Amino acid sequence: MKNDVTPAAKKIKKICVYCGSGPGNDPAYMAAAREFGAILAQNKIGLVYGGGSVGIMGAVSDAVRDNGGDTLGIIPNFLVKREHAHPERDGLLVTSDMHERKRMMFEKADAFVALPGGIGTLEELVEQLTWIQLGRHKKPVVLANINGFWDPLCALIEHMRALEFIRAGLDFNLIIVERVQEILPRLHQAMAPVEPHEKEMKDAQPHQL
Repeated sequence: MKNDVTPAAKKIKKICVYCGSGPGNDPAYMAAAREFGAILAQNKIGLVYGGGSVGIMGAVSDAVRDNGGDTLGIIPNFLVKREHAHPERDGLLVTSDMHERKRMMFEKADAFVALPGGIGTLEELVEQLTWIQLGRHKKPVVLANINGFWDPLCALIEHMRALEFIRAGLDFNLIIVERVQEILPRLHQAMAPVEPHEKEMKDAQPHQL
């Protein structure tokens, strides 16, 4: 069945997906990646991703292309061989380091989705949440909690709230879904009140101490 969420596509042109360069040991992770890739292509939403061709990263990007969609891989030079990036693929950008990669991924995407992954996936996700928390931008972030993969992180975030390390003025809206079919409808809801200028990274203003 085609997962057509046309209204979301009107405001969302590209989604950055953070995910593992390995498959994990639960087949549901790879299946979710392939299904979400197909959903993106069906809705004419481009994929921004880490540029590798293996694991969950490879599954989601292959699914987008197999269904006629567009992908933009962004990978630092030192990971090109390790994560089997294919320079001949359309839209592969090679950066000098991780910082340039992450900034470029932010600039190219309208929203972010975290599928299951490892430390790198967690780090990229947490950076986006930090930027939102600090008021740097309002691009929405979705946690695709496939088979409860992100349950420990959700529990930790609630623990931080209970201890008031995440408190009024420092909270953030993290969208949590259990199935990839929920991602675009939830993003459409989150994007509705966001003005174009709120998706840009605000320039830091120096303050004299």
